[in-house]
Amino acid sequence: MTPLASFSDNMRVIVIGATGGIGRAFIESLAAHDRVTDVYALSRTGAVPRGDKIKPLTFDFSDVETIKAGAEVLRETGKFDLIIVATGLLHGNGISPEKSTRDLSHDAFAKSFAANVAGPALTAKYFLPLLKRDGKTVFTALSARVGSISDNRMGGWYAYRAAKAALNMVLKNLSIEHGRRFKESIIVGLHPGTVDTDLSKPFQGNVPDGKLFTAEYSAAHLLDVIDGLTVEDTGDLFAWDGQRIAF
Repeated sequence: MTPLASFSDNMRVIVIGATGGIGRAFIESLAAHDRVTDVYALSRTGAVPRGDKIKPLTFDFSDVETIKAGAEVLRETGKFDLIIVATGLLHGNGISPEKSTRDLSHDAFAKSFAANVAGPALTAKYFLPLLKRDGKTVFTALSARVGSISDNRMGGWYAYRAAKAALNMVLKNLSIEHGRRFKESIIVGLHPGTVDTDLSKPFQGNVPDGKLFTAEYSAAHLLDVIDGLTVEDTGDLFAWDGQRIAF
C-alpha cells in the first residue's frame, strides 16, 4: 500500500466518479489507509463502496447546479488534501471512437468535450477552494496518453483525443492560476494505462499481453505517483508508472 507520506496526517479526500472501475478502486484503497480519515465518494447514483470512512454524495457532471451544491455541502465539512476526478467518456451515450473522418459528428465532439473537459473544468472552479491552504495538496483528473499531440502516431479517435488534449490544457491553466496563491498545491493529469473497465472493453483485443491492468493495480500505482509529486510537477501529465508524458 502506498505510504502517502508526502501528505499531512488525517488526510481528507474527494473522489469524483465513484461508481466507475478506477474511481471505486481509488475509494477502496484510500479508505483502507491508516493516514486517511474521510473519503467523500461522489457519483450520480450514490451506489459507492461502503465503509466507515466513505461518505457518498450525489453529483452530476452535466449539471453545474449539482457541482455547486456539492461544493457547498463539502465546504461545511472542512478542507481537503486530495481531489481526484476519475471520470471519462470514450464511447456510449450514442458515440464511439472514430476510425476516420467519415465517422466525425458534431454530437460526438459535443458529448466528449462536455464529459472530458467541461465537467472537470467546472469541478475545479468550485472544488479547488476546498483544498487546504497549507501543506501539500493535489487536484488531479484522469487524462490519457492518446491526448498527447506529440505522442500521436496512429490518428483516429478524433473527439476523445481532442478532448483529452483540451483537458491537459485546462489542467495546465489551473496549475498556473492556482499556483500563484497556493505554492504547495499541485494540479496534474494522470494516465491510468489500459484498465479492464467498461470504458476499454470494446478495444481490449488490441492490448499487448501484460498491459491490461485491473482497476486496483492502476489505482495503486496512480496513488504512488500522487504521493511522489512535488510542486515542480504541477501542470504536467503523468502515466501510471510515473513517466512524464509530453503534451
